[in-house]
Amino acid sequence: METSPTGAAEKDEAAPGRARTVTRAHYWEPIAQWMFIAPAAAYLLLFFGYPIVKNVVMSFQQYTTTTFYTGAAPFVGLRNYAKILSSALFSKALLTTVLFTAGSIAGQFVLGLAFALFFHRRFPLGGVLRSLLLLPWLLPLVVSATTWKWMLGTDTGVVNDALRDLHLQSSGIPWLTGTSQALVSVMVVNIWVGIPFNTTVLYSGLQEIPAHLYEAAKLDGAGPVASFRHVTWPLLRPVVNVVLVLGAVYTVKVLDLILVVTGGGPANATETLATQSYELSFQQFEFGRGAAMSNVLVAISLAFAFVYLRAHRRAQHV
Repeated sequence: METSPTGAAEKDEAAPGRARTVTRAHYWEPIAQWMFIAPAAAYLLLFFGYPIVKNVVMSFQQYTTTTFYTGAAPFVGLRNYAKILSSALFSKALLTTVLFTAGSIAGQFVLGLAFALFFHRRFPLGGVLRSLLLLPWLLPLVVSATTWKWMLGTDTGVVNDALRDLHLQSSGIPWLTGTSQALVSVMVVNIWVGIPFNTTVLYSGLQEIPAHLYEAAKLDGAGPVASFRHVTWPLLRPVVNVVLVLGAVYTVKVLDLILVVTGGGPANATETLATQSYELSFQQFEFGRGAAMSNVLVAISLAFAFVYLRAHRRAQHV
């Protein structure tokens, strides 16, 4: 079919217009993309980026209550870091933080995995029980901590009342006022709060494991222990890594629960780096030293996450 000279001329005239349209579209497309990203980026910079930068800058200044009136915050270099690191309370708070974090994560993970494996089997009212297990996670943390503080009271707490009724203890155990019991008590409360999160995430990971792998393992003669070792655990490890890293980062900075239950006492038995940072900033009003302590806490969290993830990658390549 032949093309008329008129039609060819019209196509030649329309070609530059289409080219300009395509050029405009390519020009405006990245601008439109940035317009969608800009609000989220501005929000992150304003409410996350600025506080982080301000906290870092404040840690190098002598920032006190007088700064709010005079506006003067002299630069002191690393003096704030030197003061908190040389403090006698820092080493004790660091050890308490490590013990509290390790004990809480171990308890939350072991019990969370046990509940996840339990609910992975189908049985009547399984969905209802899973929903009830979420209650500790849904309750405000201050409410949970206040309830546990009442339950663990030495004289009127229901825990000591139950032990006395069962003739297991004649006098009340100082769960919150004894230096050897307070840290364990706070760990128990934090474990109770964190079990729902571990159970939910690990249960979701178990749901993603194909059922035919268990059937094949059963045909090969594998029992429950062997199936867990060779099927469940290897396929669940990516989820386990997420749970452990997030749990460590969250537990290291736990503040409100400790403040409500023990207030860091008795005799600084439950004093952690997070509570010490709070006390320096909002009780002693040494904002520079408090900012330095919080930066040390952030550095420890990032170091733990980096070391753990690096070790996990090496284990995968072996």
